[in-house]
Amino acid sequence: MSRRVVRQSKFRHVFGQAAKADQAYEDIRVSKVTWDSSFCAVNPKFLAIIVEAGGGGAFIVLPLAKTGRVDKNYPLVTGHTAPVLDIDWCPHNDNVIASASDDTTIMVWQIPDYTPMRNITEPIITLEGHSKRVGILSWHPTARNVLLSAGGDNMIIIWNVGTGEVLLSLEDMHPDIIHSVCWNSNGSLLATTCKDKTLRIIDPRKGQVVANNFEEPVALQEMDTSNGVLLPFYDPDSSIIYLCGKGDSSIRYFEITDEPPFVHYLNTFSSKEPQRGMGFMPKRGLDVSKCEIARFYKLHERKCEPIIMTVPRKSDLFQDDLYPDTPGPEPALEADEWLAGQDAEPVLISLRDGYVPPKHRELRVTKRNILDARPPTGPRRSQSASDAPLSQHTLETLLEEIKALREQVQAQEQRITALENMLCELVDGTD
Repeated sequence: MSRRVVRQSKFRHVFGQAAKADQAYEDIRVSKVTWDSSFCAVNPKFLAIIVEAGGGGAFIVLPLAKTGRVDKNYPLVTGHTAPVLDIDWCPHNDNVIASASDDTTIMVWQIPDYTPMRNITEPIITLEGHSKRVGILSWHPTARNVLLSAGGDNMIIIWNVGTGEVLLSLEDMHPDIIHSVCWNSNGSLLATTCKDKTLRIIDPRKGQVVANNFEEPVALQEMDTSNGVLLPFYDPDSSIIYLCGKGDSSIRYFEITDEPPFVHYLNTFSSKEPQRGMGFMPKRGLDVSKCEIARFYKLHERKCEPIIMTVPRKSDLFQDDLYPDTPGPEPALEADEWLAGQDAEPVLISLRDGYVPPKHRELRVTKRNILDARPPTGPRRSQSASDAPLSQHTLETLLEEIKALREQVQAQEQRITALENMLCELVDGTD
């Protein structure tokens, strides 16, 4: 008589549950644009959702704690002249989010910790380089201010948001529309899928496809017969992949292992209403005291509903095996170091005492003067009076003016910081 051997895994009993009704976000006009992105992005501070908006594209940003009914006049982030197609929070600054639009531009926004009184209309920077709609955004996992965008022009551009410069432009690698782009854990390689049904592994700094047309999959899993888009979310800490069908009402999840059969079905979370999109909380934003290993933000037609995945445990102590050290908010590299060929793994943090998001950190953009790097063009002309060297007196006057301006700017920055702190205290006092 043979006995069936049960596979040992601490994730065999992952339990999914929708949050209580008062923990949902109600009366949000979720975008009806037919695009395959998740329409939702979340981090330990904020929930951002692409919404319907007249006269251009917009998205709403809510503090995580602001659950319940959302006022119809709640301020939006507006600035694009056509629908917003994708949004992505910076992994190294919880107050910075990028948006991509049908208007061919990418905008990067600074979100204040306090609730603004009116719409946010001025981005920190607008990135222009695509000739068609931009539908995919992805921040580099370890390098500061490095952002990837992919557009309907079948091109991938990698930007230094801190300067507004194009670091790399990957052309002629995709013969058709790019469906998705994903960095590996240290940001040295990209995986892309394309309408030509080819998966490519790309080394962006070499500008080369290093692998594609995989002949045989290591595992094949039959999902269902629907043709809806599957939004995959992978958690490397637990080796679990969650598959959320857009237009579907379920989340299927599987554990990935190094040995055959490689993919192990765990369970399916099902609810009555189909999802319009889905946000996935970074691990540092979870409640470790409740053994929460994943949290989704499911978009309905008019609301957003948190869905919590837990591994039930009897002990109230911190569960080390569920929470290995995980990527924190500090970058491991600067943009120039990454471009020069350096790689670094994410800077990890412990979740033993929970994670408290840092206060508002401002992203400063320093645009380099492209004229400084350009050689003079045309015939060399003789030195005129205006080209003559500055006198010592003029130079000293200019330096004094610069010093005075710098002091004025610093004083204004201190005043703005003080006002922001007052606003934060007022908001905290009314919560």
